[in-house]
Amino acid sequence: MPTPIPTPVRASVLAALAARVPPAAGRPVLVGVDGVDGAGKTVLADELATVLRAQGRTVVRASVDGFHRPRAERYARGRSSPEGFYLDSYDLDALRRELLEPFAAGGSRRYRTAVRDVATDRVLDGAPATAPDDAVLLVDGIFLHRPELAPWWDVSVFLDVPFAVTYARMAVRDGCPADPEDPANTRYREGQRRYLRSVDPARRATVVVDNADPAAPVLVRADAVPA
Repeated sequence: MPTPIPTPVRASVLAALAARVPPAAGRPVLVGVDGVDGAGKTVLADELATVLRAQGRTVVRASVDGFHRPRAERYARGRSSPEGFYLDSYDLDALRRELLEPFAAGGSRRYRTAVRDVATDRVLDGAPATAPDDAVLLVDGIFLHRPELAPWWDVSVFLDVPFAVTYARMAVRDGCPADPEDPANTRYREGQRRYLRSVDPARRATVVVDNADPAAPVLVRADAVPA
């Protein structure tokens, strides 16, 4: 999604999101920004990081896209498999080990934000960085409310945007067909539909934002619904 032109409405929503991030209480705060492909997760997370930093907070930005599994594993069920997209795209063990656990209570604070370059399929083995105890870890990505990940977030945001809008955005960004129902989109569309049906991330999230119009996002809900 292109960087939206700042508007008072968007600034107000970002301020409301920042207000939902609690002070660190002896350990970092973990925040997840979820949504389907093209929902505007990375843009919003970057903007939220800017707001939090302006408030004097230390923010570590990361994306689940730094934790893809090897290409052979991602496509083991076939290149058009929705199940493969949902179940096999990400190395959740590495995400937990290298990023989430270090920021949790009792964690080492030594973390890495990526373990693989998805474009080249190359392993990344850079030295870990160290975060302070009062940091905010702000992670964006798809599938962040799946059962393996949902318990990690102190605050989570779900960007609610219909496929008709997200695929129009991705047609410009990535060159994919703008029609969500185009056969070329089957792997990604149906993998994400499985996630939406089975997990209901809008229900699990702390905050739900309608981001269909980036200039005028709407804060739909700001409290998690009990399971």
